[in-house]
Amino acid sequence: MGKANETHTPKPVAVDDGRQAREALVLYRREGRCVRLTLNRPGRGNSLVPEFVEAFRQALVQARDESPDLLLIDAAGKAFSSGGDIAGFLRHADTVAGLEAYASTLVGSLNAAILDLMAFPAPVLVGVQGPVTGGSLGFLLASDIVVMSEAAFVQPYYAEVGFAPDGGWTAMLPRRIGEARALEIQLLNRRVDAWRAHALGLASSVAAADEFQQMLAQHVETLLAKAGGTLAATRALIRGPQRQAEIARMLEAERELFVERVALPEVVDRMRRFDARSAKDNR
Repeated sequence: MGKANETHTPKPVAVDDGRQAREALVLYRREGRCVRLTLNRPGRGNSLVPEFVEAFRQALVQARDESPDLLLIDAAGKAFSSGGDIAGFLRHADTVAGLEAYASTLVGSLNAAILDLMAFPAPVLVGVQGPVTGGSLGFLLASDIVVMSEAAFVQPYYAEVGFAPDGGWTAMLPRRIGEARALEIQLLNRRVDAWRAHALGLASSVAAADEFQQMLAQHVETLLAKAGGTLAATRALIRGPQRQAEIARMLEAERELFVERVALPEVVDRMRRFDARSAKDNR
């Protein structure tokens, strides 16, 4: 059992994005009966690359070994996570086989992380301070309580880039909000602001940006005051092995179609244009 308020820095994982420095992609902190995992790739909007997702999974293993009463996931920087890193895909776009293999690894790791979260033995609370796009929605869908800042939103972007949906957009979202709404959001690339996410059941609570951390802390306090065994039992029944197996099959279907589409010339061209627009916007 880790000591209260003890910060653990996992072994740094190098990311192939041109940086020389090595850094911890996921920060691990034991806070009494709660473990906090912080997504820590803010310079890239906490976008997903295989090393990042694997670092998150390693942190989940460490957390599970410590048997906390609550798992809290939050993120550093302005974005919670902007989904798959387009630059990562483009670095592997020289060959069809290379791009397909990279995409398969990334989406497969994301699927495994979603299932890891579903199987976590304690309640999972997520604090969303900024945008959630693409497959990163899976972190929210696999969790139990989601606190969103008014500055946050959810948006798919698949129809803009040309990818097939991943991260549970088809495997989990329709069951949560209904097929018609899930289709509308994805086909029209609708941006779902925090209050709309709350109305749809994607967020449990919404806070003003300057009150977000306070509300998140209140949720931690409230959850830790409950009967931990009851919370764990409730989660195990709702997200039990049968449900996990069903979701696993549907996530695998997402992975297969994602890989099938990712190396199409039209999709690669869309990725390059999207990446160029993003670079221009960030100047």
